[in-house]
Amino acid sequence: MAQSGEKLAVTKSSGEKAAFSIRKLSSSLRRAGADARMVQDVLAALEPSLYEGISTKKIYRKAFSILKKLSRPIAARYSLKQGIMQLGPSGFPFEKFVAEILKTQGYATQIGVFVDGHCVRHEIDVMAIKDGNTHMIECKFHNLAGTKSDVKIPMYIHSRFKDVEQVQVAENEFTTRFHKSWVVTNTRFTDDAIRYGTCMGMHLMGWDFPAKSSLKDFVNSYDLYPLTCLTTLTHAEKQQLLNNEFVLCRELLDNRQLLVKAGLKQHRIDSIMQEARNLCSYSYRRTSQDL
Repeated sequence: MAQSGEKLAVTKSSGEKAAFSIRKLSSSLRRAGADARMVQDVLAALEPSLYEGISTKKIYRKAFSILKKLSRPIAARYSLKQGIMQLGPSGFPFEKFVAEILKTQGYATQIGVFVDGHCVRHEIDVMAIKDGNTHMIECKFHNLAGTKSDVKIPMYIHSRFKDVEQVQVAENEFTTRFHKSWVVTNTRFTDDAIRYGTCMGMHLMGWDFPAKSSLKDFVNSYDLYPLTCLTTLTHAEKQQLLNNEFVLCRELLDNRQLLVKAGLKQHRIDSIMQEARNLCSYSYRRTSQDL
């Protein structure tokens, strides 16, 4: 495969063409927990399906299908990015997901908070408090691969932050209400978005930004996998759980009764719970080179 695969041109989600990289695919499989033998098995099974111009989306789907037959927990970890994208179409599950990540970092959080600004009233996606500082967090959820958060997003969020940053407590007296603004997205930021946000003192968190403290880093480090990663749940079952405001695999472990109420057979519930336990107890940690 190293000889034939590396010569292929693949089509990225953006429509751009790029050279197929076995190294990148192997690295993504290893990050999911696949050992060297499993990586080789996936690559060998995948090779006959490759062709010139194949989309990266199709490569992912084929690799995921092969991996699922070998190890469902590893397949679930491999599907993290797609699992997060399934938190839509509304933004609320992603907001709750972000709030859960912040809780692991010692923040007290509230979702969907309305506050009056100097000019207009605003709904804050997540309000987080830690060490006496209050943070305004806006969540930008995308359910299409290849979509990036461009510079207009941090510019817009920063203007909202300035409107709510201070609150008037007396005729000529103001106090700080929010100390910092955040933008969290499940995809990537453009370079201009990063430059603007950094320049304005904002905190940006994207799929792979900042290094070692990105969205995927926090999920993998604290086992905060969304239940949409589970391969034993159907799409309809995932949506039903999201509608009940459950977003994490670990939440299922304390709410088995939800699956019973959904009418699932006992053997399916056992399989779902086992996969959730395996995913939540994942102890493999990546080296700094892998992240």
